[in-house]
Amino acid sequence: MSFIHTHIPQLLHQYGSLTIFIFLAFGIVGLPIPDETLLLLGGLLAAKGQLSIISTIIAAICGSCIGITVSYILGRFIGHTTLICFGKYIGLTEKKLELAHHWFEKFGKYLLFFGYFIPGVRHFTGITAGATELNYRSFAIFAYLGAIAWSLTFISIGYFFFHAWERLHVF
Repeated sequence: MSFIHTHIPQLLHQYGSLTIFIFLAFGIVGLPIPDETLLLLGGLLAAKGQLSIISTIIAAICGSCIGITVSYILGRFIGHTTLICFGKYIGLTEKKLELAHHWFEKFGKYLLFFGYFIPGVRHFTGITAGATELNYRSFAIFAYLGAIAWSLTFISIGYFFFHAWERLHVF
């Protein structure tokens, strides 16, 4: 973990928004990457003029969308099959899987949106959506809108915090 904390600023300076894209794509899938810190830092660097705000936002949204889509695909093709094959050993019947599917269709899609804002939860929502066979259209609408809201929120905090800190620092 210290490698990531030590090298992210250096990678951002060297590779720019590509760093944000790659790290968020892998971070959303589940690698231990400080996603919010990365977005805040991207916003700060954009405010300082070291990164383009537009490319930072696009990289963050695209990386998040790619990461959660990979999680969904893994859940859909590996998670569901695994639950069918081995679920009986832990009391997970076909009926319980069907109930989980209906619950996720009704309520879980909202978790896809809000789950981005809860560390740890965002890593499981995509795979759970896939494993419960949430249809792709519902998944995409809620997951991608969540990626947009989450990315814009944290980049904006970093961007505007920098300007507020500059004003406070003058005094």
